[in-house]
Amino acid sequence: MPIAVYIFSICTFAFGLSEFVVAGLVSAMADGLHAKIEAAGTAIAAYAFGAAIGAPLITALISHWTDRRILALSMAVLAVGSVLMSLSTSLFALLAVRFVVGLAHGVFMAVASDAATKLVDSSRSGRALSVVWIGLTLALALGVPLGTYLGSIWSWRAVFASVGALALAGLAGLLWFMPARQAQTDHVGLRTRLGAIAHPQMLTTAGVGALVSVATFCFFTFISPFLLTIAGADVQWLSAAMLLFGALSIAGNLLGGYLVDAMDADRAGLLALAALAANLSGLYVFRHNAMAVVALAGVLGLLFFCIVTMLTLRLLKLAQRYVPQCTAVAAGLNIASFNLGTALGGGLGSLTIAWAGLAFLPAIGAGAALAAMGALWLQSAGLRTRQPA
Repeated sequence: MPIAVYIFSICTFAFGLSEFVVAGLVSAMADGLHAKIEAAGTAIAAYAFGAAIGAPLITALISHWTDRRILALSMAVLAVGSVLMSLSTSLFALLAVRFVVGLAHGVFMAVASDAATKLVDSSRSGRALSVVWIGLTLALALGVPLGTYLGSIWSWRAVFASVGALALAGLAGLLWFMPARQAQTDHVGLRTRLGAIAHPQMLTTAGVGALVSVATFCFFTFISPFLLTIAGADVQWLSAAMLLFGALSIAGNLLGGYLVDAMDADRAGLLALAALAANLSGLYVFRHNAMAVVALAGVLGLLFFCIVTMLTLRLLKLAQRYVPQCTAVAAGLNIASFNLGTALGGGLGSLTIAWAGLAFLPAIGAGAALAAMGALWLQSAGLRTRQPA
């Protein structure tokens, strides 16, 4: 595996830490910025919103640049943005900076995902992609506890400054190890690049990814009250569930890369989505058993990140077939779909709680997983009928 692919992983870890570390620092940030906790909590939403916009749109605007230039500038934005976050004196300024860094995050994930698959042989593209994404899963698994700990012994400002230092290390690695390959959209017009976002096959695949996030985060957004209220668990069980979710998400990321290299991507995706629906159904059936809920929550992390990796590579392969000059732009659409699905999942969960109650969250999530499975099956069947005999 080229060293550049591992550098991508370090960079995605830095971006992921910037996004998720806020969860462990919200109280300290609220105190430091003289803001309400619920207002400080929007720092994650501002970042995710930026990533959802930046991944497809900003990537489309600048994809005629070289991958090396785009990735390096994205890391520079993270480095400068982290310093500005550490120096912020108002919540508005912090949210504005986090939105801009989120834009860079979306661009980096899109271009790095595409670049990693091109730096290796096609038979190893799944594993290369999993290496890129493992930085993000590590940030999710370690970001909250690490941020909480460092915030307690330093300050939340020092944590963001440390993320900036990590970003500079990633930038140096990119400049040293990343080949200065010419961008594939060098002679492609902006209308064509933006058109890749609206291609029916790209939108359908992105829609499947959005449904996967809806299914997962409809439940996971509210795992705390579900465990404490429905399953009757205590805080220790909740901590165990979060730890297991994070640890198995890393394994799921690696598993997804292996499966798409070892078998047909559509078949692997359908099997994984069936497992996701079964997992969420199990969370509903065994909702009063704390141990079962914790175990199934861990498996949920494994399945979600397994599917994320598989669907990302599947979209890149479809992009190579339908929009071969704009694969990085198509990858950005995939990143956006998962971010938007996460937000929609939280909204659907809120509506479910209001109209049916906490207990029905995993059942609604299972329905969304089955919808994703149906959409993928229909698209796969349609693609097979269009293939020349």
